[in-house]
Amino acid sequence: MEYLHTMVRVADLGKSLEFYTEKLGLVEMKRTEHEAGRFTLLYLAAPGDVAHAKAAQSPLLELTYNWDSEAYAGGRNFGHLAFAVDDIYATCDKLMKAGVTINRPPRDGQMAFIRSPDAISIELLQKGEPKPRQEPWASMANTGVW
Repeated sequence: MEYLHTMVRVADLGKSLEFYTEKLGLVEMKRTEHEAGRFTLLYLAAPGDVAHAKAAQSPLLELTYNWDSEAYAGGRNFGHLAFAVDDIYATCDKLMKAGVTINRPPRDGQMAFIRSPDAISIELLQKGEPKPRQEPWASMANTGVW
């Protein structure tokens, strides 16, 4: 058995694609349109996984966009996605400057949570050892839920 992908349903394909590619930095690997079923599938990979994803050796994020509008609530979602990052502070700073709310700041230098436009929680984890605590992160309060 091998892990293939995680699927999340998105309400606005353009807004979600902008979030995942332009703000989070994922790379679109494949897109398929299914006219009979009225949906689009997009498969995304983390930048460090692109070569492995091309060889079908890395898990992907599948964005499913149903052409007919439907509201997705928590029951249609799941826990969270998780990505390891080289520098938790630089990543959170970049995301904040791009307008992304940091729901759980990386106070411990190791973990943060953000949310996608479709309210999917995304955990960011520092690769290797936690970074030393630093401001403004160490004293930043939580915002919303994750």
